[in-house]
Amino acid sequence: MKKYLTLFSLIGLMVSPSVWAQTEASSAGMLSMDSNQMALLIIIGVIIGVIILLLILMIYLMSFISAVFRKENPELAEETSWWDSFKERFVTGDIEEEQAKEKLMADHSYDGIQELDNFMPPWLQYVFIGTIVFAVGYYANYTVFGIGMTGIEEYEEELRIEAIAAESRSLTADASIDETNVTLDDSGPALGAGKTIFEANCAACHASDGGGGVGPNLTDRYWLHGGDIKDVFAVVKYGVIEKGMAFWEDQLNPKEIQEVSSYILSLQGTTPAAPKDPQGELYSGGSTSESEAPAESMTAADTTAVVTPAE
Repeated sequence: MKKYLTLFSLIGLMVSPSVWAQTEASSAGMLSMDSNQMALLIIIGVIIGVIILLLILMIYLMSFISAVFRKENPELAEETSWWDSFKERFVTGDIEEEQAKEKLMADHSYDGIQELDNFMPPWLQYVFIGTIVFAVGYYANYTVFGIGMTGIEEYEEELRIEAIAAESRSLTADASIDETNVTLDDSGPALGAGKTIFEANCAACHASDGGGGVGPNLTDRYWLHGGDIKDVFAVVKYGVIEKGMAFWEDQLNPKEIQEVSSYILSLQGTTPAAPKDPQGELYSGGSTSESEAPAESMTAADTTAVVTPAE
């Protein structure tokens, strides 16, 4: 039984450094695995376990066969078994021989006391040599050849991957904006982008300052189709074809429609150079709270498909 414990201990000492070195990375990797990857990992683990069990069984059978041969052949009993030879060469060494040498270090003598060169078992020597080889290979891999990624490089790579994922999430969120869930975005970047879109596509009919032309005045409190952000978004998106307001659903994405709609609402209360007379109903707050006789209706139709939301 002791020989098996010794063998397992040796295997554990050889495997444990690499296992501990990869523990943190493996834990993070397992958390990000999907069900298929986890199932594959389990299958590989089972296969490795079966191989280890077969190896143990093979060692046991070899020991059993050796014992049988020794029992049937007395002359073999005096010969050293393969296990004893293996253990002496790679595990324990010949301790008696080493002790008999009395390896005193003559040059390490202090006050009449000489230092003893203690015996180091072979397995410990191999582990020590293995750590040196591993250290040299590790250093060459990450520093000399630059094959492996350093901690900083791994961190930067994770930041890059997360930036791509964040952009993907942002695009998905932007694509889901519609007239039922749109909100007013009065941030500087959004209003700046909305102004650019407005000047490029809407100023021809509503004037660059929103005072109106072919289209209605966007700076007063009167609206033809509602003055809420959802109403303005719907008009920009679907248009009002019968009144010459083109739809922009095919030319602007939902985020851009939100930006230009938010910019249109930011024009409320400004003073255009040549404001057009009010049209529609007075809008206050979230709904039309006060109705007045509609002013002169918009009769000019725009067939050039460049008009932005009518109020």
